[in-house]
Amino acid sequence: MESAPLEISPEELHRRLQAGDDLQLIDVREEMEFEYCHLPGSQLVPLSEFTRRTAEIREEGPVVVICHHGVRSGQAAGYLRHRLGRTNVLNLRGGVAAWAAQVDPTFPTY
Repeated sequence: MESAPLEISPEELHRRLQAGDDLQLIDVREEMEFEYCHLPGSQLVPLSEFTRRTAEIREEGPVVVICHHGVRSGQAAGYLRHRLGRTNVLNLRGGVAAWAAQVDPTFPTY
């Protein structure tokens, strides 16, 4: 039996968003970073508040966790998987930096 993927590439996320897939996008960066740039439709749940706010993250349907380079979102996705047993969670590989480099060259970088 094949295990579910743990990451999603920026290109695959873009394809799925363009196709209208029902994805919950959770951005775990801090508010200042989120205000500077974020993917449309994403919801801010900073890593510093993450464990207190997991009720805001759906248990059914795909969830994509996002940060700057994929490290903080990887921690958050790991928490959801290992502590809460969620199997519907994907980490955006490379974060918004990779999104800017691989999908949208006009996306603000920092």
